[in-house]
Amino acid sequence: MSSTVLYGLVVILWGTSWLGISMQLGAVEPEVSVAYRFSIAALILLAWCFWRRLPMRFGLRVHGLMFLMGLCLFSLNYIGFYFAIDNIVSGLSAVAYSTIVIMNIMFGAMFLREPIRPRVVVGAIIGMIGITLVFWKDVSVIGIISAGMIGLGWSLLATMSASFGNIISLAIQRMKVPVVQANAYGMCYGGLVTFVIVYTRGLPFEFVWTVKYVGSLLYLAFFSSVLGFTFYLTLLGRIGADRAAYASVLFPVVALSFSTVFEEYDWTVLSLAGVVVVLIGNLLVLTRLDSATVVRPSV
Repeated sequence: MSSTVLYGLVVILWGTSWLGISMQLGAVEPEVSVAYRFSIAALILLAWCFWRRLPMRFGLRVHGLMFLMGLCLFSLNYIGFYFAIDNIVSGLSAVAYSTIVIMNIMFGAMFLREPIRPRVVVGAIIGMIGITLVFWKDVSVIGIISAGMIGLGWSLLATMSASFGNIISLAIQRMKVPVVQANAYGMCYGGLVTFVIVYTRGLPFEFVWTVKYVGSLLYLAFFSSVLGFTFYLTLLGRIGADRAAYASVLFPVVALSFSTVFEEYDWTVLSLAGVVVVLIGNLLVLTRLDSATVVRPSV
């Protein structure tokens, strides 16, 4: 599968996941839903691995990295965003998450000696400006000292956690560990950690047997988690953490497109201009995507 196709699938799968998440809010404690989601995703991936008889034995060091990846990418970042939602509107949260492009560039250079590509940096900045324009109504109401700033802080911490998870995944792939097996163990660890967090916080382990909740949970577990993360982390290994992360700038645009149909989202001139700016940044970052190569550090 080409990198361009992978990129498009990731944007669609994760862009539509916002609808699934919105269907779960209010039914069950968010952290509990996160635990359910990644536990189900882990079971699906583990079953696939054993059915295909894929190699599942890895050393302690690899398991340590997979645990950290699960902690950062399949647990803490999602919990952080749910904490943020208590104080922040989703639009500002999307703006905050778009900074993962810059974080991936910085952390990739710091920990993996990834090259800093000026073209990608400029494109990322343009993309973040565009997504800020899209959600300017949300951004403009945030005061210096407010609940919104607390929510913004949680969003940035959650984004940092996700970025660390990206870099750890890239390190694992460089150790020749396949993405599917790494995700299976990582989601297993992430789900278990989240269950522990839920238990220590004294949250009820509820489950709502409705078509809406069960359907959205299965969609998030299989399409957004199993397929989405497999495609995204494969893409990350191919083209680098910087280019792959730019998909995060397009997620809110796709989400708003679906909100237009299902939630009657009202577009403005500023939000439309922001989408155009996002697409310009996307073009700059992803030009000649399939021919892009990642320069490996000499260690």
